[in-house]
Amino acid sequence: MSASTLPPFDPADPLGIDDLLSDEDKAVRDTVRQWAADRVLPHIAEWYEAGELPGIQDLARELGSIGALGMSLTGYGCAGASAVQYGLACLELEAADSGIRSLVSVQGSLAMYAIWKFGSEEQKQQWLPRMAAGEVIGCFGLTEPDHGSDPANMRTFAKRDGSDWILNGRKMWITNGSVAGVAVVWARTDDGVRGFVVPTDAPGFSAPEIKHKWSLRASVTSELVLDDVRLPADAVLPEVKGLRGPLSCLSHARYGIVWGAMGAARASFESALGYAKTREQFGKAIGGFQLTQGKLADMAVELHKGVLLAHHLGRRLDAGKLRPEQVSFGKLNNVREAIEICRTSRTILGANGISLEYPVMRHATNLESVLTYEGTVEMHQLVLGKALTGLDAFR
Repeated sequence: MSASTLPPFDPADPLGIDDLLSDEDKAVRDTVRQWAADRVLPHIAEWYEAGELPGIQDLARELGSIGALGMSLTGYGCAGASAVQYGLACLELEAADSGIRSLVSVQGSLAMYAIWKFGSEEQKQQWLPRMAAGEVIGCFGLTEPDHGSDPANMRTFAKRDGSDWILNGRKMWITNGSVAGVAVVWARTDDGVRGFVVPTDAPGFSAPEIKHKWSLRASVTSELVLDDVRLPADAVLPEVKGLRGPLSCLSHARYGIVWGAMGAARASFESALGYAKTREQFGKAIGGFQLTQGKLADMAVELHKGVLLAHHLGRRLDAGKLRPEQVSFGKLNNVREAIEICRTSRTILGANGISLEYPVMRHATNLESVLTYEGTVEMHQLVLGKALTGLDAFR
């Protein structure tokens, strides 16, 4: 094939990754991208600066109407989309803002997934259709004030009282907490760690919102306080005991982060590329200088390598072959590279890079949270280290 018959080079897709996508994949991606462009991008700088996410209930219902909530789950009003399609949706949502992707990820990959995977049929029927429609927002209570990376030593405890359960404890850094209608809370019991489906109007349950954040500002983050919360026997998730339950939910959610981080990186890269082609210094656009082109080339390489990695992991998940260690591989690489792309993009924008007129600094600060939630860098390094050597270095 001669150069004249080759397809043109596309700066937005330099590797031709779109060739790997079906028409249905592209339709899902384009639907979510258009929703984000219409409903998030015109307002996100204002929301971020104010440190709030107004109209979150309306946003949730709209996300439900396009099938974005619990979209990779089947039945109960869920879309039954492929893992790749879910990943593409996460990328587009995080290209708008990490807080929006977090809303969707916690709803679908943590709260809904826990009920779908481990719940009773009654629990599924009660909660999943309304959550898929965005009528009920969910949250996921695992992390505690003193126990993040070491959930086995959580202090939240559930004890029997006749046929009921009594829950006491605190959870911290809980996305959606103060707007949720239902919380999936993990607690120690005399029979090991168990999950509980907790209606947030239960007496003794409260969720004060966490303020003064410098990251994920356009996101609802809360503490969960459980003070003698009494639940019936059927509130427990019956199909799992031990940490396998919450950890498998986290693995499902981390997969979405592998894609989502590349959305934040893409938005920052595109901002820097557009700026470099129009900003003039020393008589020409700064994109015409070798040092700037070097930065752009390096960012493009890491961005699209990350998308390829996410796509590969998505195909493995669709084939039922994705291992948790491979999810750690993806999160470790893609979030780390996304932060570096944001930082490099900021240098191209110069002083303008710190302004909310551009998305770069907002994405950079958001990714500082994404870097450590649902598994810190160190935890994912140790997961991979153990897989590579067969030796456990966690303790």
